[in-house]
Amino acid sequence: MADLGFDGKVAIITGAGGGLGRSHALDLAKRGALIVVNDLGGSSDGTGHSETAAQKVVDEIKAAGGEAVANYDSVATPEGGANIVKTAVDSFGRIDIIINNAGILRDTSFKNMTPDQVNPVLDVHLRGAFYVTQPAWQIMRDQGYGRIVNTSSGAGIFGNFGQANYGAAKMGLVGLTRVLAIEGAKHNIKVNCIAPVAKTRMTEELFGDAMDKLSPELVTPTVTFLAHEDCPVSGEVYSVGGGRVARIFVGVTPGHYQEDLTPEAVRDNFDKIRDESGYEVPGNLNEEMMLAFKAMG
Repeated sequence: MADLGFDGKVAIITGAGGGLGRSHALDLAKRGALIVVNDLGGSSDGTGHSETAAQKVVDEIKAAGGEAVANYDSVATPEGGANIVKTAVDSFGRIDIIINNAGILRDTSFKNMTPDQVNPVLDVHLRGAFYVTQPAWQIMRDQGYGRIVNTSSGAGIFGNFGQANYGAAKMGLVGLTRVLAIEGAKHNIKVNCIAPVAKTRMTEELFGDAMDKLSPELVTPTVTFLAHEDCPVSGEVYSVGGGRVARIFVGVTPGHYQEDLTPEAVRDNFDKIRDESGYEVPGNLNEEMMLAFKAMG
């Protein structure tokens, strides 16, 4: 089969000055996409600012024969998000792909977490995806095409000590992905999500030498496919790392039903309620509600 090409497609990649974002940008550019390399150039906790990181990736892309422009706005404000999209439209005339990848860490145990550790993390990860995606949404609707890849994390989906702020933001991105997939369906806008396991500036201090097998370049192939016009799915989440790709999904057990439900009945049937055999995977809220109606007979 032919290689996946992106000739003429315009992609915004946030946090693309290094790590996963840089890897995504280089691969899409190699395949013909026109890239907006967004990076504030701050430290892993979101402080500071530098134009070096984004411009370096732009220079790499151009040296390899591709086309790219740098953008240094923060995703954490509506104005920043709008400017990132404006950079794409002003430079290339359209926007086809958004990869929401920008992220910061401010880890600590929940009992010690302060607003200064919560708000910036929510602003960059969760609100940042809103602020970048929303200005491009109408453009994608009007042209009848769009591909969006959000970056979640196992820290949100499965939990991780010391990351209540980060985990909440990352699970919020799963909810955003699900809703946008539904709202974008009739406009050929497909929205999916990855939960990457990769060696980046933010993770190498946590796992040391074990991260050497988890290069960002082994996450990018899945992102490239999800960003391509041939992507067949929307609203889905994939665990990606070290060459492994697996689907993550939310399932609903058959559960227990009785018309006169009491707390004692919940207690007495709790094992049945928790039994994962025979689960179903609703595609949206209506399908989940139908499971309840089905149980009622």
